[in-house]
Amino acid sequence: MANEIAILYLKIADAFRQKKPFVSYRKPNTTEVSLLIQKDANTYVLNDFSESGFVFAPFDSDKKSIFFPLQKSSYETFLYQKNETVEKPILQENTTNQKETHIALVKKGIDFIKNKNTPKIVLSRKETIELANFNVIKTFKNLLQHYKTAFTYIWYHPNVGLWLGATPETLLKTINNVFKTIALAGTQVYKNTLDVLWEEKEKQEQQFVTDYIVSQLNQLDIPCKVSLPFTIKASNIVHLCTDITGRLKTLNALQSVVKALHPTPAVCGLPKEKAKNFILKNEGYDREFYTGFFGELNFTTDQRQSKNNKRNIENHAYNFLKKQSHLFVNLRCMQVHKNSISLYIGGGITKDSNAEKEYLETVAKAAVMKKVISLS
Repeated sequence: MANEIAILYLKIADAFRQKKPFVSYRKPNTTEVSLLIQKDANTYVLNDFSESGFVFAPFDSDKKSIFFPLQKSSYETFLYQKNETVEKPILQENTTNQKETHIALVKKGIDFIKNKNTPKIVLSRKETIELANFNVIKTFKNLLQHYKTAFTYIWYHPNVGLWLGATPETLLKTINNVFKTIALAGTQVYKNTLDVLWEEKEKQEQQFVTDYIVSQLNQLDIPCKVSLPFTIKASNIVHLCTDITGRLKTLNALQSVVKALHPTPAVCGLPKEKAKNFILKNEGYDREFYTGFFGELNFTTDQRQSKNNKRNIENHAYNFLKKQSHLFVNLRCMQVHKNSISLYIGGGITKDSNAEKEYLETVAKAAVMKKVISLS
């Protein structure tokens, strides 16, 4: 029998050749890789959260979200089979100027926090690497191989661009009317144990995120349950995490909840609008889809349970009680250009942050992506 995953890579290459919009992805801790290919090259945007398809939303919630409608797409799944990783050196860049620039930005952020009495701002940088021989398929293979506990993906639209990544963070998951989100903050390098000692600054940062999410849900009159904080691993990084669960009351609640949560304090800061305005004014570049969100919107139970068979989704009857959505925050990602790639990395800043340490945290996060980059 033919290797299913090899067929997937051939289909991805063919979609590139034909310049068809597509996304291929694997959810955390699963063996199923999905492939959704839009049948035309039009650029659709999400107008209504009752629609069904794959959404790709930018950081700036005032901008439009790109949407691959299920009714205008083919969809199939493939059983992942382990492949040999491609041997290559970890890319190293001279980031002296980036270091100085980012440290200056973090210091400015710390001053803003102290002067404006804001608890947190998330600041990031973009590291662009010149690469004429970047291999998209091999890099996606490496993402699948290395990041089994993350949402790994490759997303392409000829009118928008090409993105790849592996993110540990769920924005929102719904099954029937039950939802789950997480509060994620704090970062350390993984040292072969989840028994991690978290500093007060990291605990405080994570509590800010938890309290904000709960308050936003309370404003929507959505009661929720909150777990105790615990440590999770994402590749060579660990984070402090809290599970938050509850129930949606109406058909329209999904859009309200997403609007309330995005962008989360873990990628923006608090208060949200004040932090967002500081980011847009001071970071010095456009995040685009970095720290936006993406994922399945209103997939049905029978779609998700069908395995390894191509589905014709046109004229499908959708039922709310069967709808499932699974949205992720776009972290640990790269944007691919003609002769270069851009890595996006950042971290949460509080009044007690150390600018040098914050820069080193971005270096560790960049290494997560650099170690999967493959060349032709």
